[in-house]
Amino acid sequence: MSVVTSGAFLTLHYRLCGPEGQAWIDTFADKPATLSLDGGQLSPALEACLMGMQEGERKIFELPAGVAFGEHDPDKVQWVARKLLVELGADVDALGEGDVIQFPSPHGDGAHIAGSVVALREDRSAWRFDFNHPLAGRATTFEVQLIVVL
Repeated sequence: MSVVTSGAFLTLHYRLCGPEGQAWIDTFADKPATLSLDGGQLSPALEACLMGMQEGERKIFELPAGVAFGEHDPDKVQWVARKLLVELGADVDALGEGDVIQFPSPHGDGAHIAGSVVALREDRSAWRFDFNHPLAGRATTFEVQLIVVL
């Protein structure tokens, strides 16, 4: 039976829940996920939970606040001007609190970073975005059913 090690490719079902039990990601009702460890698809803390698991195994991990996605970083909450949002193709007339849009990574590597609207100026000249993971600084439950290790 194969065991999860660094760099392994995995097919698994998983559910990621916040402290109130709300599921942020849940593949159990749909197709399983396929991913490679050390590829940045999961946080290092979630990958560490998988190490040593065997094919067919199912586990639930309770991670304390701040462990799964780090602490909430106030520097990652920033105002973004209307002009930039328009340049990115955002529908600024419909953009409101709770909406999430993708921004190009500041590293210029072609990646994108999700930002969630947390506030907007009354005149709609700028929107305040939180670029932290939604579960940053929060306790997290990580449930896994490992199907295949390659």
